[in-house]
Amino acid sequence: MKELFENSQKQETAVLVCVDCGEYDPESSLDELEELAKTAGAQVVARMIQKRDKPDNATYIGTGKLEELRDFCEENEVDLLIFDAELSPSQTRNIEDESKVRVVDRTTLILDIFAARAMSGEGKLQVELAQLKYSMPRLTGKGLQLSRLGGGIGTRGPGETKLESDRRHIRRRISALEEQLEALEKRRGNLRNRRAKDGVQTVAIVGYTNAGKSTLMNALTQAGVLAEDKLFATLDPTSRGLDLPDGRRVMLIDTVGLIRRLPHHLVEAFKSTLEEAASATIILNVCDASSEECSEHLRVTSDLLNDLGCLNKPVISVMNKCDLVSSIADLPTFGRTVMISAANGTGLDKLLQAIAAELPPTRRNAKLLLPYSAAAAAAKFRSEGKILAEDYRADGIYLEVIAEIYLLDEYKDYIIE
Repeated sequence: MKELFENSQKQETAVLVCVDCGEYDPESSLDELEELAKTAGAQVVARMIQKRDKPDNATYIGTGKLEELRDFCEENEVDLLIFDAELSPSQTRNIEDESKVRVVDRTTLILDIFAARAMSGEGKLQVELAQLKYSMPRLTGKGLQLSRLGGGIGTRGPGETKLESDRRHIRRRISALEEQLEALEKRRGNLRNRRAKDGVQTVAIVGYTNAGKSTLMNALTQAGVLAEDKLFATLDPTSRGLDLPDGRRVMLIDTVGLIRRLPHHLVEAFKSTLEEAASATIILNVCDASSEECSEHLRVTSDLLNDLGCLNKPVISVMNKCDLVSSIADLPTFGRTVMISAANGTGLDKLLQAIAAELPPTRRNAKLLLPYSAAAAAAKFRSEGKILAEDYRADGIYLEVIAEIYLLDEYKDYIIE
């Protein structure tokens, strides 16, 4: 007889900690931090908010609150403390020494999620670069305990310390990653230039994380992108062709989700990915209409788009998940706004019409009479345009088409209307 045993891993319990200095709403920020913790696999058992004029330089929350936090962790067997800020190396060390509990700050948590979610080679490189740049100033050593004795005759005491060696290796790895990403960024730039040269119009989907961007991408193009009710479900950009009602075809690009106080290491690492939005013809700013923070999410996205130089780009605000809202009359509107539900397909036809209306005119309706000697042109109109009517007559092939202006110019001698 064989006995089967199931290995079960206990879910880590965590306490969220925040210092309220009046800069933002601590409750909504902790709500977001709790979603990040759940995405990373931790179970939140408590929250602590400390109201102060500014964070304590040594322990972030002050010695009194830290002792209170330590006692709570001992009584409830807490595994993890998650701080809603970026802690300094000394703050992290002091809190861990006092509480005897592992400490994770907001930036580390987001980096961990990104590392787990990155699938493409470029995404993995971007995450590793962000992690190394963040960890570099946080390397700590203990003097001679981490030293390496120099070899050979006549050496004078300790040589290169383990800490210095680690830093040197990290610097070397950062340089290698930056070179690889620079090459990938150059290739991505060449692709963008090729699209522009070929007259390909691009539509970029941007927005707050978990707003339903991947669900919208799947609904419009059947792309099969991973869509989960988690923050940062997908990191890697996906491109698919999208047919519009007027017969035009555009390239739809899904981009990485945004979040408040996104670590600058990640913004720098994912800059080449975010630049897909800067080079797009139209930007779809997707927002979760059912969220109480709807207006704030739109503002965060708009601020980043402005930083990327998208001020003059046509932007369509896409209010998603409208099926979960009791009244759409109270929803914020910014410029051209479309109400949709990507999950059940409501409003997608209006969205496609809005995209077509914002695109610069590149196509026209025309009626042509092609001689049979130019029958190859009919095949070209079928493949590159949209045929509205077709009739084989004695004097030639009659076509009613919607086609690119350059294609109509090529056969302008056969246009009858």
